[in-house]
Amino acid sequence: MIEGKRLLVCCETDIPSVNMKSQLLKKREWEDMGTHGKDSFIGNGRNVIMTTPDLHIRLEDLDERIAAASLKIDEVVFMSRHSAASGEASLTVHPIGNFRENRFGGKERTLVQSNPALMTDALRRISRYNDLNNFRVCFEVTHHGPWLDKPTFFIEIGSDERNWGNERAADILSEVIIDMEPNDYDAAVGVAGGHYAPRFTEVALGFGINFGHMVPGYHIEGSSDEDIVRMVGDACAASETDLVYVHRKSLKGPEEKRISELILSAGHELITSSDLEPLSGN
Repeated sequence: MIEGKRLLVCCETDIPSVNMKSQLLKKREWEDMGTHGKDSFIGNGRNVIMTTPDLHIRLEDLDERIAAASLKIDEVVFMSRHSAASGEASLTVHPIGNFRENRFGGKERTLVQSNPALMTDALRRISRYNDLNNFRVCFEVTHHGPWLDKPTFFIEIGSDERNWGNERAADILSEVIIDMEPNDYDAAVGVAGGHYAPRFTEVALGFGINFGHMVPGYHIEGSSDEDIVRMVGDACAASETDLVYVHRKSLKGPEEKRISELILSAGHELITSSDLEPLSGN
């Protein structure tokens, strides 16, 4: 059994994915670990790079491919592009899964286990390492596939072809991938706010807390009490926490009260930044 702790997935048709891999190849010596089916593998210590021709959000059989390659993997990081109509330059990380339908891979109403400590450390390192003034650094909320049973997140360059080929952006994220380490801060689920999770990004960069899954306001709006409890409960279970941080200012008063009461009634604990220790230097 070949052992490797962290699988880095590179999609051959994704420009930022290929560029991040290229930067990683420049920074470390990698051992050829063979080809299995469509996929090739190289390793360096705990890191294994899997290169595949298939689109990463559709890799629904990744667990089987890992097993077929006789790999022992503890966590997965997908190197990817981010697409947005705005075209805003961005460096992002986010957990995966679907609170509702699965139009972009994964399973309906099913979340993949998040990796709060590693993902949030990656966000902090992106913020520290980033010297591209026009690139936004942020979380994205939970969205899209694929489905797999390992703790997972995406690390991405966005948001269109003007930015995807930026080699300095790929260089920054490759350094983050090499250096990132989990920490001992508590994990929390984020609830409400926009797709780019501005409040959760701000809190993670300023305080000792890690974010796992994040339920955006567009899933909360118009949802029944039962559906909100389901989504928050699923997010907590897949983030292995009962701590919930609500972006209160994104909600109107009565809705904020309703959401908070539902979260408390379901047995979760609400936290605010006043409950958290500032990070050194903040």
